[in-house]
Amino acid sequence: MAKTAQKPGYRCAECGWRTPKWVGRCGECQAWGTVDEEGARGATVVQAGATSAPALPIGQVKAEVAAARTTGVGELDRVLGGGLVPGAVVLLAGEPGIGKSTLLLEAAARIAERTTVLYVTGEESAAQVRLRADRIGAIQDQLYLAAETELAALVTHVDKVQPQLLVVDSVQTIGTTQATGVPGGVTQVREVAANLVRLAKERNMATLIVGHVTKEGSIAGPRTLEHLVDVVLSFEGDRHSRLRMVRAIKNRFGPTDEVGCFDLHERGIEGITDPSGLFVSRRSEPVPGTCVTVTVEGTRPLPAEVQALVARTDAQQPRRTSSGLDTYRVQMILAVLERRLNARLGGCDVFTATVGGIRLADPAVDLSVMLAVASAAGDKPLPAGLVALGEVGLAGELRPVKDVRRRLTEAARLGFKRALVPAGSLEEGGRRRGGQRALVPVGPVAFAPGFEVVQAENVWDALTHVT
Repeated sequence: MAKTAQKPGYRCAECGWRTPKWVGRCGECQAWGTVDEEGARGATVVQAGATSAPALPIGQVKAEVAAARTTGVGELDRVLGGGLVPGAVVLLAGEPGIGKSTLLLEAAARIAERTTVLYVTGEESAAQVRLRADRIGAIQDQLYLAAETELAALVTHVDKVQPQLLVVDSVQTIGTTQATGVPGGVTQVREVAANLVRLAKERNMATLIVGHVTKEGSIAGPRTLEHLVDVVLSFEGDRHSRLRMVRAIKNRFGPTDEVGCFDLHERGIEGITDPSGLFVSRRSEPVPGTCVTVTVEGTRPLPAEVQALVARTDAQQPRRTSSGLDTYRVQMILAVLERRLNARLGGCDVFTATVGGIRLADPAVDLSVMLAVASAAGDKPLPAGLVALGEVGLAGELRPVKDVRRRLTEAARLGFKRALVPAGSLEEGGRRRGGQRALVPVGPVAFAPGFEVVQAENVWDALTHVT
């Protein structure tokens, strides 16, 4: 009998899902345009080829070659881990109009003061970028500008200029004839990014790439784009506010928990070295439904204010709305309030939000959310000058959080008078008995001149202390 020919299959380039026929959307990861034909290939033997450099004992490799060099923008250096590493590829992603091009043009101008920089724009004309450079004062003799949308032309500019820093704005606008599809498609973005990474490594040239985001907030393009680059930065902020924040999602050369704060105005973008007062409202008298906490972003403690509003409603399903907070975490705290403190919130709409557009995912925010909701429900303000830190458990217990002393030191520096923390957060909060730590409630403890700390074991004790 004749042997039937094997039918070609199709495979998703993102997650590896296979299907016997072509589909436009992956049935596993739901990505569009990632399913390609998978040909049946036999095993091939790779022949030995030339090497770029001989292998050396690790002790003989020069580490100073990969030392970070400052960009001249302090807040950007903080997120990058000290600056740009030669040969590193950095992807900066953010929503349209958030200020990505302004930030990179500012950094390019600072670096151009001491070395050659090439800025390639595919979204704007060279004249439009020049107007922005005039407005923010980014005119430098060693800053070269080119408007190109073809990868081959970009490589030609790199050969002629020989820059130490390459800025590509953006990767979705650059296309190549070596790959199918339109610029911005999955195949094109993958091919362009791979060539840019290879170019950066071969020439030991730092590269900054601008990336778009989808409506869900994730980086547009194939997932391999994030795996190819060395650093992935997320540019966040409210378009109606001047505050912008840069977070590191991936960083091969530094930490991923740092955050940089910027002020975007008509003259450009400026780093904010002390953003402590940005996320706290200024008022003369305490207001019901507000509580201040201190979160830690990397090595920087940031005071932030949580606000809550509780209003009676006749709707069968009361609304639970959060802005800047984890919605599921807030719902859990509301359940603890109703079960452990007998709070009547079933017939009320509950709205919670943060001040200044900051997003809080730190468990230490739980106690401030609980106190803000309880204050709003009872229409009684919390004591003035109070900060609250602590994680709330389902049993109503308060759990200590990390970096308590650093948070309290920042609160005392800003003029707060009292802090409410879980028992055991300080040395006076507990003692050892038989190898186990037994929490011993204590009264107010003087932490700094004019600043005292009160410790509580559970939510009932915490509410009793503030009322």
